[in-house]
Amino acid sequence: MIKFLDLQKINLAFQNEIEEALLKTFRSGWYLLGDNVKQFEFELASFCQVKHAIGVANGLDALRLILKGYIQMGVMAPGDEVIVPANTYIATLLAISDNGLKPVLVEPNINTFNIDLDKIEEKISSKTKAILIVHLYGRVCWSNQLAHLAKKYNLKLIEDNAQAIGAEFNGVKTGTLSDAAGFSFYPGKNLGALGDAGAVSTNDQTLQSIVRAIANYGSNQKYVNIYQGLNSRLDEIQAAVLSVKLKHLNQESERRRQIANHYVNNIKNPSVVLPQIPTNQKEHVWHLFVIQCVKRDELQQYLASKDIQTLIHYPIPPHLQEAYKDLNLKAGDFPIAEKLAHECLSLPIYGEMNLNDVQFVCDTINSFA
Repeated sequence: MIKFLDLQKINLAFQNEIEEALLKTFRSGWYLLGDNVKQFEFELASFCQVKHAIGVANGLDALRLILKGYIQMGVMAPGDEVIVPANTYIATLLAISDNGLKPVLVEPNINTFNIDLDKIEEKISSKTKAILIVHLYGRVCWSNQLAHLAKKYNLKLIEDNAQAIGAEFNGVKTGTLSDAAGFSFYPGKNLGALGDAGAVSTNDQTLQSIVRAIANYGSNQKYVNIYQGLNSRLDEIQAAVLSVKLKHLNQESERRRQIANHYVNNIKNPSVVLPQIPTNQKEHVWHLFVIQCVKRDELQQYLASKDIQTLIHYPIPPHLQEAYKDLNLKAGDFPIAEKLAHECLSLPIYGEMNLNDVQFVCDTINSFA
């Protein structure tokens, strides 16, 4: 069986380092808001070359907290609008609606899978307060045009960086491009914990202070609560694991690029549309390698019959989910997002995957009629 993602193999590659870090944490007797979290926050900020990184419980909370912080700062208020891609994972929208804000969807670019930057301005209204971009599947979503657009309309730019840690745009890493960014360290991410974990990054001193407080019950000082906060803290165990794996992240990214190049160079089936490889390959860290095929379901079944595991990201776009029926959107409103939902298939890709298995996936796809 060629697994879609072999987490056991991935983590065993760092077994000695992880076990040493876990044992040290266990023996320390300190499991929350300790030195491991401080160290990882410092390392993450240094890696991204950003002033502040705040460890939180998960990727969804990272985005929720950014928006809550901006509400506390008076930058936005419930009822305001946030522009977001129509083909993202639903967590991106949940962060918006959880704060009483309204997600305004924009079609993706069929070639990059990211939000179509040329279609954003037409969705901006007097209620728009932010653009929440998603670096989908690990590819940078950015341009100077986007930055100018935000400045023109005085909008906050926020990155959903759950899938693209380590990717770069003109030498600047994702998580640093915008006003603030949310990270996920869910176990299957390129930088994965051994459970849920996340982070917020920003250069804004005020925002970081507010986010840090809200994530700790609204408190910067025990029993003194400034905000109606929540409990969203990165624990010492996950921070220790992430510090170990962060040291190897650039190597992981390069390996994923090698696998992606192998797929692109060796999949020859004309019924399959391959993802683009950017001219600057550092703009993509290939969290997912996503192909398109009109007979997607048949292809997935065929690959499964050959013991190749694949996944579909994401079969139902957010505007067609029951959870967002209040947006009053219907099938056909976002045809590109819907086309991708019906045709996209994610192939196995991870740093510990060997090229013989990658080639077998290529050969099997090529034999699909």
